This record gives sequence, structure tokens and C-alpha cells, in this order.
Amino acid sequence: MGASRSGGATDELGPDEDPGGGTPGGPVFPDVPAPGTGVPGAASDGSELLAALLDGMDAALCAFDADGTVTHWNREAERVLGWSAREAVGRTGFAGWAVRRADADEVQARLMSAMGADGRQVHEFALLRKDGGRVLVRTQSAGVRGADGKPAGVYCAFGEVHARIDLERAIALSEALLEDASWGVVLVDVDLRPTVVNAYASRALGGSRTTLLGRPLGELLVQGAEELEAALHHALAEGVPDAPAELWVTLRTAEGERRRCWRSGFLRLASPLAEEPVPLGVGWMFQDVTAAKLARQEADRLRFRTNQLHRAARTACECEDPMEAATSLLDFALAGFADHVLVDLVAGERLVRAAATPFDAPGPCLPVSGGSVPVRYAPGHPALQSVERTGTVRTGAAAGACRPDGWATERRWPEDAAHALCAVLRSRGRTLGVLTFLRTANRAAFERQDTVYAETVAARVAGAVDLATVTRGE
Repeated sequence: MGASRSGGATDELGPDEDPGGGTPGGPVFPDVPAPGTGVPGAASDGSELLAALLDGMDAALCAFDADGTVTHWNREAERVLGWSAREAVGRTGFAGWAVRRADADEVQARLMSAMGADGRQVHEFALLRKDGGRVLVRTQSAGVRGADGKPAGVYCAFGEVHARIDLERAIALSEALLEDASWGVVLVDVDLRPTVVNAYASRALGGSRTTLLGRPLGELLVQGAEELEAALHHALAEGVPDAPAELWVTLRTAEGERRRCWRSGFLRLASPLAEEPVPLGVGWMFQDVTAAKLARQEADRLRFRTNQLHRAARTACECEDPMEAATSLLDFALAGFADHVLVDLVAGERLVRAAATPFDAPGPCLPVSGGSVPVRYAPGHPALQSVERTGTVRTGAAAGACRPDGWATERRWPEDAAHALCAVLRSRGRTLGVLTFLRTANRAAFERQDTVYAETVAARVAGAVDLATVTRGE
């Protein structure tokens, strides 16, 4: 960065005089007055501006005429090496003051070789500070042409190697993050609109790196945009959050809506060139952790259900009545799994209700008072399908097709039921009935992993029901 600025400054150098006392035809540099350069002589038009430009540069800069005499020396060069402009300007080369005498000839030859070469040359030298310390610098040097087009001198921009390496690392890091990082990086402006999107983020957001720019986040996300914008506002106003946040969002894709979990971190961006921090926006970094989150949730669910089955088995084995054992099993199985459960047993060509949870309020599963009663299921009812197929049937109210209560009432289920899972009761190779689990509309539909759990519960309940029929002599 500094070298490119120094190159621009030297393009402005111009008079024919040799302020450093060199021979005529030296480098085309103006007489710069004492402020900043220490060059003696009367100031020509614009020399104050040139002096200010040189002294305001971020890079250290010095210049030599064709004989190797120092003609320019800015404040950054003074900061790096400790030598002032009045002490440096007019000296021939660096020998004995800015470079060890043993290295002086090599350093001078390498610097002055740029005078006859095309383009810039990059070197690294160990220079001497005024206090005697050594500092490793990286230089970029280029030749200066006179009005006649002949080589007239050299200018050299230099900086401490560690500072240059830090800058290069910062640039390399930013380029890597914005190109091929293994997590998403999005830079948003103060209006919370994306300005830079890396490849990972563009894939996650479902668009190209150019089409996503400048669009409100609400256009990219079906759900979760409000939470994301709130996090970005907080980072912009309060600073970096203490820990990464896990945000659930819903994306609109060609295959339909997708729900994803992004572990996100936020960085407030401020201009390094302003005297006071000026907000430029927020850096948002995220990684898709949906698979890990779902796997963790599934592991927690499986652990909970296993514990429930263990507790249910211990409770059931203490029951003298097998039907009481069956209903106890169902009470434990309902926790976190369903809102209602119905036990319908086969009696000849029909099903009769043997036990159920209350239709109008939450409660335990209890045997039907007064004995089993026939259920009036219409042909094609899911419970009848389960018995006929000797398998499990999942069903639910179609979204927007009808009211859940009407859908449930037609099937002789509680009015608030919206999702159903019917598992057949089988023991000793016989179909004993069907077990129906019901969920309300505010819960998710039954999934494939729910079927496995329901079938496990049904197998245990079937054993208890079979034992009840045997003990009663049926």
C-alpha cells in the first residue's frame, strides 16, 4: 500500500536543479523547504504541497540522485530509522550511518541498480537506526527519469518487514475468507444489506455472489430474518456478542422451503483511517450446523424415550392387573410423544374401545368405564387399515383442506386431533387390536422415527393385553 503511494508521489517530482548538491542532470526533484525534508533553498511553486504529501505518506520514502546522494527523506523514514531529514539529506549513500560499512557497497549497488531497470525492484536489507539498533526493512525502488528521458536517480519506499508481513497476512486472510473459507462470510453495510458474500455464503443463501448484493435480508429468508437483523443491529450498536449465536432460518429454494440452523458470529467493522471509529457495517460469519443439531436432538429424544420405556417396564411389572400394566405403559409413552391415545381391541368383525385418554382435557389413559364399547369407524378408517395391513398407518389433516376438528370428528377422534399414528397390536401371531396416538395441530406430524417408537410401545402393550385375555379366560 505504502509503496504504491510513493510511486504516485514521485510522478510529481520535477525541477532541473540538484538540491542535494549533485551534478547537473541529477534526479528531477524540486527544492523542498525545511518542513519535512530539510532540503535547503527557496521553495518553488507547489513545493509545500509536495512536502506535505511526502510527510503524510504511510510508507518511509527516500530518494537518491544519479550519484547516490540522498535528496528526499520523509517523516515516516525518520520514525523507522530515527534519522531526521536534516541529518539524512545530502549524505552519499547509507554507508556508515544507516547501513554497516561491511554491507554498504552491496546495499548501494542493489538500490542504484533500479535506476537503469524497468519497473520496481524489491529487496530486503538490515538498516541501522540512529540509536544503533538494526531493523530489517523491505524496499521497493524504481528509477527516476530526467526531462531528457535519461536515468536521473532512484526513489526508494521502505517499511519494517514485520509490519509489511502483518499487512500482507491481513490482506491474505481477508482474501481467503472472502473466497474459499469453509464457513460463510457476509459483509453488510449499516443498512444491513449484503455488500460482499463469499462462495460458502452464496451457496447457503441460495443465490450467486452478485445477485445477493444489496438485497434486504427479508427477501432471502422466509423465516428468521427478524432475529438475524436484530443480531446485526446489536453488533452495530453494542459491539461483538459474547458468544456465537445459533439462528434457525427458513430458506426459499427451488425444491421448496428448507429449515437450517446457522451458528453465527458477528464483528463490527470500523474505518481505520478515521480519527474516531466510523461504522462501516458488520462482518457476519456463520456455519451450517443443521445436521449436528438434528443429530443432537434425535439423540436426546432417543435417550428420553429409552428412559421412559425403562420406567414404564418397572412400573408395569408391579401391576397385578395386566390391563392396568398396559395403561401404565401408555401413560409413560405419551410424555413428549402424543396428546391422546386410544386402545381398540378386535371383537369378532369389529373394534371395541377398551381404554383411552380423556377427549376434552389432558389426563391418564384409563379403561372405558362400564366395559368395552363398539367404535363406529367408517370403512377405510386408518385404524381399520392398520388392522387389515397388520402394520402402521400415519395420517393427518391436510393443511388448509379442512378444519382439524372437522377432520378429527369424522374419524371419531378428539376434536383437537390433527395428526394420527395407528400401530397394530399383535401377540403370539394374532392381531389383538390397534393402538392410536394423536397429536394436536400445534405439534409436528408423526415422522418415520416416531413409527419405530410407537411400534415398540405397541409390542409391549400387546403383551399385556394378551396376558389380560388369558387370565380372564377369553
